[in-house]
Amino acid sequence: MEVLNYIAQAISIAGSVIIIWGVLITVFNFLKNEKDKLANIKLPNNSGPIRYQFSGYLILGLDFMLAADIIHTIHNPVLNELYVLAMIVGIRSVINFFLVKEMGSSESAKTF
Repeated sequence: MEVLNYIAQAISIAGSVIIIWGVLITVFNFLKNEKDKLANIKLPNNSGPIRYQFSGYLILGLDFMLAADIIHTIHNPVLNELYVLAMIVGIRSVINFFLVKEMGSSESAKTF
């Protein structure tokens, strides 16, 4: 059953890579947007689609990490681990809820 630990670690690493990739893309797009605004002062603020895209990466990365935590807890079903998993699921669910809510309420993101 040690294989499950390796699978959980791989999934957790994949989640981290997704979030890091999202940060890199977001920073690149932000800097490109700022350069375009400096070149032409009359351009509107275009940060909505950038935030929308970044939120998508965060949600996906957090889902991967949650899956890794669930696999790890299934592998080690200690009561203390279950409490930790419940807290992690609760916190990540709240984060995901507000990220999805922000993504849905952003009118400028719909043009992305």
